[in-house]
Amino acid sequence: MIVTVTPNPALDLTYDLERLVPHASHRVLRVRELAGGKGLNVASVLTGLGHDVVAVGLVGGGPGARIRADLDARGIRHDLRECDVPSRRTVTIVSEADGEATAFNEPGRPWSDAECEALVQHVTEVVTSMRPAVVVASGSVPPGFRPDGYAALVAAAREAGALVVLDASLEAFVGGLAAQPDVVKPNQHELREVTGLDDPTAGAKALQDKGARHVVASMGSEGMVHVAPDGTVHRARLGRILRGNATGAGDAGVAAIAHGLATGRAWPEVLADAVAWSAAAVLQPVAGEVSASDIAELRESVTVDVEEVS
Repeated sequence: MIVTVTPNPALDLTYDLERLVPHASHRVLRVRELAGGKGLNVASVLTGLGHDVVAVGLVGGGPGARIRADLDARGIRHDLRECDVPSRRTVTIVSEADGEATAFNEPGRPWSDAECEALVQHVTEVVTSMRPAVVVASGSVPPGFRPDGYAALVAAAREAGALVVLDASLEAFVGGLAAQPDVVKPNQHELREVTGLDDPTAGAKALQDKGARHVVASMGSEGMVHVAPDGTVHRARLGRILRGNATGAGDAGVAAIAHGLATGRAWPEVLADAVAWSAAAVLQPVAGEVSASDIAELRESVTVDVEEVS
């Protein structure tokens, strides 16, 4: 079993347009409303591919009720607790002319210490009772989220015997490193911002010095780089260029990593899967969806290079 933790769930609205033109009025072709936030997207991908997953977090207000309703409608198993703070919304605009997406992400209403403590307690109860193989802790955090919040979530999951994948950004990400997550997955921009280093391998080793074990950095069209605790480096790349909606690509990659850890796959296979799953997400109009047939086709074009420890 895999448990995903989303500290800052969102109600995702997607507007499809013929073409996005700045400073112009637009006629919306379609509107879609889905439960979102990185951990919920990971749970959606895993559920769609038939894997055992439970999404946990706190939701509130009208948006929170609609998040629950959407998860129920899509058959995504969840244990979302109610809180007094209304859940946030996001808006993504997809231009059909070029397939590009533009996202507007609300930060969410500020949390008090009570909400932070409630989330940690909730996660502790879930992982203690369910004993998942892997816990994914991912996404942005609401204003007021305590600096050591992710570290507390990681520690709770590790105490229950789970492997932990951390996918956060900036201060929240750095705070989580102290609890020594098993895998961290920054993108190339986050890696540079956190470490100040342009070289992804050097950046990964800097994160390992701060507490991370395995580091997987997504490098856009250049694929992904994995640095193991012993210094072994794997580089995986798709053999073609894709255009589309990249907003859920990173979450699909995290889903593949979690699945690989839960099933004991070797890291070259895990990384190749992560590249293929991420690429498959780009072909979908909304985050949290992939096609198994797309994954199978794309996986055939993924190459993995290994740099052994000298």
